[in-house]
Amino acid sequence: MARSVFGFLSKQATAEEIAGRDYYFRLPRNSDYKSWYKLRSESRPFLEKWEPAWESDALTESTFRNRVIRSNQEFASGVALPLLLFSRDHDQLLGGLTIGHIRRGASQSCMIGYWMGERHAGHGHMSAAVGIAVQHIFDRLNLHRIEAACIPENDRSIRLLEKAGFQREGYMRDYLKIRGEWRDHLLYALVSNKNTKYGAGNV
Repeated sequence: MARSVFGFLSKQATAEEIAGRDYYFRLPRNSDYKSWYKLRSESRPFLEKWEPAWESDALTESTFRNRVIRSNQEFASGVALPLLLFSRDHDQLLGGLTIGHIRRGASQSCMIGYWMGERHAGHGHMSAAVGIAVQHIFDRLNLHRIEAACIPENDRSIRLLEKAGFQREGYMRDYLKIRGEWRDHLLYALVSNKNTKYGAGNV
């Protein structure tokens, strides 16, 4: 059985899990659609402020199934890990986190992006999840640098990144098109320190 570039068996990609004590990540499955649809649809006003404009079919089951296929393809090719975040308590879907733009060679870096369902926001879930993801990126993917971008007005995201140890490195003008408008973003980055353990004891 062939291995993916992440070092896992590619035919088992949909079962691969990044585990923490209270949370875990995994690739999306078709069976996740109902819980994903409920969480995304009820959180739409909360999420749309920070995301690219939602297409008219953004929440359809066919679009979600295509997302599942694309996620497995990106995982197998080594360019990204588009993950869903669950709490171990009742295996509840909380949000998602993507480890994307993975670059090897001289760069050895990636970018992370994340979203949280509105009813789960403000309870420390994403802070713990980012800690788990950071340790996985440095210890398992053996990358050296993690970047993240956020809109300057997104105070919640700024606090999350700074709490995780990310440092502000730049200001990117018209970086991403959010809700139909080109928006400036702050660039944050975290560089591997092999003497540091990430995740605040939750890994």
